[in-house]
Amino acid sequence: MRLVMASANPHKAAEIAEVLGDRYRIEPRPATLGEVEETGSTLEDNARLKAVAVAAATGEAAVADDTGLEVDALDGRPGIYSARWAGPDATYADNVNRLLAELDGVDPARRGARFRTVAIVVFPGGSEVRADGVVEGRIADAARGDKGFGYDPVFVPDGGGGRTFAEMAPAAKHALSHRGRAFRRLATALAALDQ
Repeated sequence: MRLVMASANPHKAAEIAEVLGDRYRIEPRPATLGEVEETGSTLEDNARLKAVAVAAATGEAAVADDTGLEVDALDGRPGIYSARWAGPDATYADNVNRLLAELDGVDPARRGARFRTVAIVVFPGGSEVRADGVVEGRIADAARGDKGFGYDPVFVPDGGGGRTFAEMAPAAKHALSHRGRAFRRLATALAALDQ
């Protein structure tokens, strides 16, 4: 199945393609397509906005996701604002630094967090398939590791042996991660359409 990637984030696109595997031919997002404004109030809204825009622009099935980091001590923030937590032009390091600053001095027992992903494929006719993935964990006191992207250096997933996502090999991360879980479920749902 051919799917056009809605994300312009090369790290996210590579992760999605790796999790979906060879059964899907992932085409890059058209360079001529501008940024899709994420004006939704939920992860699902934002994923759908991106997929609908790309499907409409290309006339092909589009795959998108939206991911949020929900931190208990911050009442679930940054949530849908995770990518822009430190401002509209924030780098990964800026976002991580703001998160660590806001959690400075917070008791380890209150550093619980989860990553949540909504993955969606929208077809040109408007039908869609969606799936969710969640991984529980906690926020480390400091960044560790040099793999992955985003908040990976500070997110310690449950079942990860105390390592951050940035300390894990890609296959180990995908086995546990929110995005891995969401896209494996999405692939199962898409396979059911072929039956």
